[in-house]
Amino acid sequence: MTAKLDIILIGLNHKTASVEIRECLGFSGEDQDTALERLNALETVEEVLLVSTCNRVEVLLTTTAMDATVEAVIQFLSENNDIPAQEFKDKLYVHIGPEAVRHIFRVAASLDSMVVGEPQILGQIKSAYLQATLKKTSGVILNRLLHKTFFVAKRIRTETGIGDHAVSISYAAIELARKIFGELAGRQVLLIGAGEMAELAVEHLIRQRSGEILVANRTFDRGVDLATRFGGRAIRFEEIAEELRNVDIIISSTGSPDYVVRRDQVKKILRGRRSRPLFFIDIAVPRDIDPAINRLNNTYVYDIDDLKGVIEENIEDRQHAALKGERLVDEAVIRFRQWYESLDVVPTIVALRQQLEDKIRAEAERTRIKLAPKLSETDAEAFEKMTQALVNKILHEPTTLLKRAEGHDDKATLLATTRRLFKLDD
Repeated sequence: MTAKLDIILIGLNHKTASVEIRECLGFSGEDQDTALERLNALETVEEVLLVSTCNRVEVLLTTTAMDATVEAVIQFLSENNDIPAQEFKDKLYVHIGPEAVRHIFRVAASLDSMVVGEPQILGQIKSAYLQATLKKTSGVILNRLLHKTFFVAKRIRTETGIGDHAVSISYAAIELARKIFGELAGRQVLLIGAGEMAELAVEHLIRQRSGEILVANRTFDRGVDLATRFGGRAIRFEEIAEELRNVDIIISSTGSPDYVVRRDQVKKILRGRRSRPLFFIDIAVPRDIDPAINRLNNTYVYDIDDLKGVIEENIEDRQHAALKGERLVDEAVIRFRQWYESLDVVPTIVALRQQLEDKIRAEAERTRIKLAPKLSETDAEAFEKMTQALVNKILHEPTTLLKRAEGHDDKATLLATTRRLFKLDD
């Protein structure tokens, strides 16, 4: 009987290793393709998947030689990245069997992420699986496991709402704007500053189908670059006051030591806006937007402290959702384990059926030959049906007993006894 494959996951992440270590061990692009091929070529590896992101590097595989394979993977990571194993070995975790299954389920559902509920990791795992299928490094077990992984992640996101609440400053800013206006479709937006916060805000705005996006940055070239990438329009800093007449939402995130937009500038343009609300989101420290603007009619100013309050509430909501997500993971691990353990039973049932069919068919064929002159075509068909019926009736009880043994301590003994009784390994 073929040796049972173990499922193993070897890796490190933002919880166990510094960004310097993760950078040294990470893979991207063609490097990841080559790394996957080399991992698959390791003598003891049967199936393999490689996940490499800014927050984690993980190798998911199957093998019949667990200890040797773990050491081989560690050696590969060391040699491939030219870093001594002693510099990262103590940062690695090794999950085996159900714990490896649990881990990949939790990762895909973003229960193991730096920001619980973030959606990017599921897409990254899907890309890693696509890579494994294209390179033919996944097989029966990893195919089943990854399809189950995607199902579990989708179910957790749907049933718990774990990703519904904003937990980043930029995302919270856009969510706040959406609450004020009902929807952002067609609303004109002015971004002041073109740093990382502004980029993230633009991505969220595009998803909300906002109107024209203007970008004002002290370094005009940087503003042009951001505006061009997202289909917006760059303006100079000196044009901000004039553009306040036209926009609906201003998101500011500069490094200026002084206010970028002052109360008197806003007051001048209010009459021309005809009571249209003007919404400021100030995510800069120190603040870019004069808080006195908040006292003007139809103007609303929210700073980073306001957003942090929203985020803290949302993080608490996500933690509650994560508890339900963990329960769904536990259920899925049990169901996958039942399927995985059934792999022990299936070869024995298949071999037993094949042996019995061969013997009954041989006897039936001898009898048919003797009776051939007297048998009609209908009789021959009846012979065939009788043969199949005998196989099914004789195997019904043994098959039921073997399937019921899944998950029980006596399963191995029962399988071994069955194979010896019927000489299935001869």
